[in-house]
Amino acid sequence: MRNKILAGVAVGAIAAVGVAIPANAISDSSADLYVLHAVPGLTVDVYVNGDLTLDNFEPSDLAGPLDLPAGTYTVAITAADAADDSSPAVGPIDLVLEANMSYTAVAHLDASGDPTASLFTNDLSTIPAGEGKLTVRHTAAAPAVDVLANGAAAFENLSNPDEVKANLPVGTISAAVALTGTTDPVIGPADVTIAEGVNTIVYAWGSAADDNLTLAGFAATRLTAARAAK
Repeated sequence: MRNKILAGVAVGAIAAVGVAIPANAISDSSADLYVLHAVPGLTVDVYVNGDLTLDNFEPSDLAGPLDLPAGTYTVAITAADAADDSSPAVGPIDLVLEANMSYTAVAHLDASGDPTASLFTNDLSTIPAGEGKLTVRHTAAAPAVDVLANGAAAFENLSNPDEVKANLPVGTISAAVALTGTTDPVIGPADVTIAEGVNTIVYAWGSAADDNLTLAGFAATRLTAARAAK
C-alpha cells in the first residue's frame, strides 16, 4: 500500500501519469483507490484506519491503485513524520468504498484556500469505439473556471470541488483553464491526448492567491475504461 507514483507536473503542462487499469481488473469484493496530493508546499503522511500508509507524501504525488476490500476507511493526513494520526492537518474523514469501483481521494485546497479532501468516483463505463473520455476536476483555491478546448469554452462555471466529463473523439486538444466568462488562461494551454477507451482525468490545483496555479499545472490520471465492441 506504499506504492507511490510521481505525477509529472510541469509549468503550464498536462502530465499524463502512466496508470492504466482495465475496467474488469477490480474484483467483486474490492475497490481501487488512488490518492493524489494537491496541497502546494506541504509534505504529509497519510494514515488509513490508524496505520501509516503513505510516508512523506509530496505535492503532485499520486499513489495507487490501492486494492482495498469494500468498506468504510478512515483517512487522516498529518504533517510529515508525525508520531501518529492524532493531530491531522486534514481529516479524519470516512471514505465509503464500494466493490468493483475505482476512486481517487484528493487532498487539496478548498475555494477559500483551506486544506480539505474530496473523494471522486472514476468513471469506468463503456466508451464508444473511436472515442475517449475527458474528466476535469477543480481542486484549486480559485473561483469558478471555464475549461477551454482549442480556445473555446468546453465546460463552463466549474467550481471547487466539482468535476465535468464528456466523451470526445480520439485526438489531441489544446486545453486551458480560465476564470469563468473569460478566455485568458490561468493554467495552460497544453496538449491533452484523448485516447480510445481511456478516461483521462485532469486536476486543476494550486492557489490563485499564492500565484502558483501555473506552477502546479495539471496532473492527469489515465484509467482504462471498458472498450466498446468493434
